Amino acid sequence: MLEKFRRVHRYIRNFLTSISRKETKLPNKTYKPYIPHFSMIIQKNDFVEIEFTGKNDEGKVFDSNIKEGLSQIEGADTNNAKPFIFAIGHDMFLKGIDEFLIGKEAGKDYTINLEAADAFGPRDSKKVKLMPIKMFHEQKVNPVPGSMFNFDGQIAKVLSVNGGRVMVDFNNPLAGKDVTYEVKIVRKLDDMIEKTAAFNEFLFRKKMNFEIKDKKIILKVEEMLLQFAPMFASKYKEVLDLDLEVVKEAPLQKQGSSPEGVNSDKKGSDEKGNPQVQ
Repeated sequence: MLEKFRRVHRYIRNFLTSISRKETKLPNKTYKPYIPHFSMIIQKNDFVEIEFTGKNDEGKVFDSNIKEGLSQIEGADTNNAKPFIFAIGHDMFLKGIDEFLIGKEAGKDYTINLEAADAFGPRDSKKVKLMPIKMFHEQKVNPVPGSMFNFDGQIAKVLSVNGGRVMVDFNNPLAGKDVTYEVKIVRKLDDMIEKTAAFNEFLFRKKMNFEIKDKKIILKVEEMLLQFAPMFASKYKEVLDLDLEVVKEAPLQKQGSSPEGVNSDKKGSDEKGNPQVQ
């Protein structure tokens, strides 16, 4: 009985050894699982540059920042294609995309399916309102069903016109709808100047002059923004960990004019305007 057990044991051992020998005949290569470097993994507070194209549930493109996507949107100008940079986790883009990108890898492409709640939200019946047609006529516009208007920064769609009343929908056109975004994480930003410039443009919708000293950003604004800009102090601290100082930007010097305090009576020149050597 013992001998039979030994024979079985030798058989199993020889069988396993033969398999092991066959495996060693594979090409002489070392295969290691791909593990991305930590610096490429996206975390909350990271600034990232992405390319994106958004599609509705019918596959129609409604938003994009690349030429290929913009070319599929009626009336869109492909010259408006430009990088989009934002900070993860600070409500600078759709909530669903924000949350999805955490833990993902820079340089990769992703397809993100968003339900309405994580995209443009559910439809709100309270945002459908009746307005007197007089308000439109005062602005010299004729409300027609399907037309879109901007009311103090809010886009609204005319649903119907009955007599002297106009039914207007202030819901986002994509409210209550599932959407899909194709997103490429182009890169993760490291440079503080580039991050700050991108954040400024997000807040003010234009490039701003600024400088960073130690842990403070000195933001140079025109006079009309002097009282408005300081309201973002807490956001600069939250997103960039910078204190905010707002200063009035010096007006641009008009061509041909002399700087303040400089006499422009051409002292030191002769009657023909030629410089005089003292």
